[in-house]
Amino acid sequence: MFFSGDPSTRKRVDLGGRSSKERDRQKLLEQTRLERNRRLWQRQQNSAALKIQKCVRGRKAVKAEHSKVREEFYRTYGKYCQNVDRHCFGPDSEFLRHLLFFFNAQNVGDFAILVDTCRSLLQFVQDGGDTVRLFAGRDYSSNHALVDYRVKQLVHACIQAVHQNRNQLKEQILMTSKESSTSTTLLLETVVILIDPKLPWVCNIVGYLLQRNTFSLFREIALTWKESSNAGTSTGIVSSLERVLAIIIPHIGQKPCTCTNIDPRWSFSSQILTIPFLWRLFPYLKEVFARRGLSQHYIHQMAFCVQNRANVLPNDISTEYPGYACLLGNILETAGVALSQPNCSFEMAVDLAAVTTFLLEALPSLKSSSRESKESSMLVEDDTTAGDEVTEITLNRDLEQQICNAIEPRFLLQLTNLLFGGIPFASSSDDGPDDKEVAAVGAACAFLHVTFNTLPLERIMTVLAYRTELVPVLWNFMKRCHENQKWSSLSQQLAYLPGDAPGWLLPLSVFCPVYKHMLTIVDNEEFYEHEKPLSLKDIRCLIIILRQALWQLLWINPTTPANSLKSATSGSSNKKHPEEFIQERVSIVASELLSQLQDWNNRRQFTSPSDFHADGVNEFFISQAGIENSRANDILKQAPFLVPFTSRVKIFTSQLTAVRQRHGSHSVFTRNRFRIRRDHILEDAYNQMSALSEDDLRGVIRVTFVNEFGVEEAGIDGGGIFKDFMENITRAAFDVQYGLFKETADHLLYPNPGSGMIHEQHLQFFHFLGTLLAKAMFEGILVDIPFATFFLSKLKQKHNYLNDLPSLDPELYRHLIFLKHYEGDLGELELYFVIVNNEYGEQTEEELLPGGKNLRVTNENVITFIHLVANHRLNFQIRQQSSHFLRGFQLLIQKDWIDMFNEHELQLLISGSLDSLDVDDIRLNTNYAGGYHKEHYVIEMFWEVLKSFSLENQKKFLKFVTGCSRGPLLGFRYLEPLFCIQRAAGNASEEALDRLPTSATCMNLLKLPPYRSKEQLEMKLLYAINADAGFDLS
Repeated sequence: MFFSGDPSTRKRVDLGGRSSKERDRQKLLEQTRLERNRRLWQRQQNSAALKIQKCVRGRKAVKAEHSKVREEFYRTYGKYCQNVDRHCFGPDSEFLRHLLFFFNAQNVGDFAILVDTCRSLLQFVQDGGDTVRLFAGRDYSSNHALVDYRVKQLVHACIQAVHQNRNQLKEQILMTSKESSTSTTLLLETVVILIDPKLPWVCNIVGYLLQRNTFSLFREIALTWKESSNAGTSTGIVSSLERVLAIIIPHIGQKPCTCTNIDPRWSFSSQILTIPFLWRLFPYLKEVFARRGLSQHYIHQMAFCVQNRANVLPNDISTEYPGYACLLGNILETAGVALSQPNCSFEMAVDLAAVTTFLLEALPSLKSSSRESKESSMLVEDDTTAGDEVTEITLNRDLEQQICNAIEPRFLLQLTNLLFGGIPFASSSDDGPDDKEVAAVGAACAFLHVTFNTLPLERIMTVLAYRTELVPVLWNFMKRCHENQKWSSLSQQLAYLPGDAPGWLLPLSVFCPVYKHMLTIVDNEEFYEHEKPLSLKDIRCLIIILRQALWQLLWINPTTPANSLKSATSGSSNKKHPEEFIQERVSIVASELLSQLQDWNNRRQFTSPSDFHADGVNEFFISQAGIENSRANDILKQAPFLVPFTSRVKIFTSQLTAVRQRHGSHSVFTRNRFRIRRDHILEDAYNQMSALSEDDLRGVIRVTFVNEFGVEEAGIDGGGIFKDFMENITRAAFDVQYGLFKETADHLLYPNPGSGMIHEQHLQFFHFLGTLLAKAMFEGILVDIPFATFFLSKLKQKHNYLNDLPSLDPELYRHLIFLKHYEGDLGELELYFVIVNNEYGEQTEEELLPGGKNLRVTNENVITFIHLVANHRLNFQIRQQSSHFLRGFQLLIQKDWIDMFNEHELQLLISGSLDSLDVDDIRLNTNYAGGYHKEHYVIEMFWEVLKSFSLENQKKFLKFVTGCSRGPLLGFRYLEPLFCIQRAAGNASEEALDRLPTSATCMNLLKLPPYRSKEQLEMKLLYAINADAGFDLS
């Protein structure tokens, strides 16, 4: 391979019997590569050694030269600058040249010399007043290059001296010019006079400082003071450091300033605005930043970085003080002042919204733990899987408070007014929105969407709903986009979401929660008569938009697994991809708003109930909806109104049937048999049913009645006697005479707030009544109990609001609405935050708020008073009774089943339709036996007689033959078994015709003798159904 010094050549003989050329070639290549790498490494080592030696020699030489010049400086000007005069700062003097050459901020002697120099300079300027002549002599123009160089070196040396010795000087950092004896003040005051805006070199000096990343030095100086033991708030007097910053930050390259733009990473925004609670340290700087148009420049600079997704923030101080959170707090704290300036532009508002949106999105959720359950119920905790690793970020409490307090009503008003200032509130043309309108809506909605999911909502929602034009502006925007089919093009213009996202996502994410909040406060007159805030026609259009959007999100283009629809709103879920998170969010808020609009439609119908049904619900969807954890099942739980009521009833019925079968409801042997005295039905039922376990309650219960004579009634319970028992017990238990329930003016039932004054064990009775109602529903038995809507809300664990009050106390509601619209001084009415309860002649007074006896109702707090009164009557007074009733009810009926229905539909599940019985429907679904057929003359007479009965007698007939006065909810074809009429006598003898009709309720069977005339049939049938003979007629 290489020449070794031996000229002889030796022939190598391979005795292996095969050629070794290939093996020798690979070995040669490998050795060559290794040798080449070794030689390269040696060259690099030699080169590095030369550089190190050169550097060391150079540093040594420079150090020696520094020492030499320093000694010469001491000899010439004195160790304490005692030989310095004003001429030493002139262009012909060597004083500054020598000082700036050897100065080392870490050298104690050099630091002292610089301080003495600054003291002398300040004295000369104070005595002479002309800083330019002091440095440049009589002709600045001829010496400007030298003068500018010396001045900028001197200024930078002063800043560097404070920075390098900041730990020793931390007690002096925020001292003022009055304390001029301190080193820090002397150094910083020198900087102040040398960068005075009136000086001709100021832009050169400041530009040099900015290029040397001086803001990062100021940041570390300020943070050192914050970390010191005396850190607190500013004294209110402008410190020297604050004066320096106030002079530098206006240099933003706008005329007459000639400073060039610097890297955003080293700018004021990144380095200074990320200091925690900056404005507490520098209140004067806050005023300068907010009032002189500087905030517009710096926020635009940050918006540009946000747009390009550039990370320009310094490292976090700690986990409690992340840079983005400190920046957000400081920006928001000055935003109100900046937005109120006359020169504040639309572009400034858009930039501010973009920056705060970006920073808010990075925050952990700041929602307070004390929020009311009714507000937090709209947000469901995210189910984090076992494999997920979520890093919990906890902000400092004061920093959280700074951010929350900054997004206050005045700020929201200013921002929305600036963004929506030129946008019409009503449709003014057939064209879609223009670019400016899209930019305004996009910026506002992105900011508010992130705000809703980060900050507490208590104050924000009310301000947005009632003090801004957000709802009418957004509705007009969405309506025009919908009518002009602009959604697809809109998605390309909204910067917050990717271009393929639906255009309606962002507006709906904000409109739905704000309008929903509005609907909880608005009264019935405003909604139905005055049609505020939206007309009923617009609401019908809104329902269509929401229904289509919701169906697309949940069924057509779902983005989440089938069983994770409710994971949209926890703190960690906000860190998902924005489009995925906002789709989950919109699916929740849109379903909540549609549910609320359906409640309004149930109170007073303004649109067809079918308008809430999705167009795509078909048999396949219905078949899937009954399967647990399927997507259709999750949709049924989240947005049940999309599915027609009859389909939901079928699903509910099938779920009940499946549970009954699992608990052996069709077993031959029955463990639970009740012996019930008809004249003590409530006490007997309470004692015997309370003794049953939850499993026993789900099983079959057989009943034997005992009449007033103590004799067991005839009849074997095959289900019919139990139905009769359920109807009788519910009628007795819910009778207002018993004192557990009261009636509204419309004869609707609700728990008696004073029930404890009548029954010592009233709460146990409410638990029993809840179980009783659940058992009736569980067995598919309809009972004639008309509940008040606000009480049915408690079965769904919902909160009642002012608009529910008319169903309880219409007079109180009218009085409250009178107060709401009262134009005079409410203080003159002498109303206080108390309410008087009057139960059975005993009056008690309760405070609506702590100290309410002394808190007068005024025009400012009347809305709060009205809603507290409504809450007291609708929620607080019946809370214990409702809670125990619900516990008993949920022993048999799961919450998921009830959540499929609204209150109006729930009443139908309990009682069926309140309309007259459909005799034609019964006739179509009737079987005949014993010789009867549908065209038999007796059957023809029977149907004519039944049709002529009053509604009351028709219900009595139904109870007579089925054991229940209400028909099946979906019609008589769902009656099990089908209604049957059987001939009761083999012949038409007088003795046979004298018999009364009888029934077998367990088989829904009517045994009807072949009467000869309609009059006779009517007389006998009426006698039978009104006899109240129990089962003795059997």
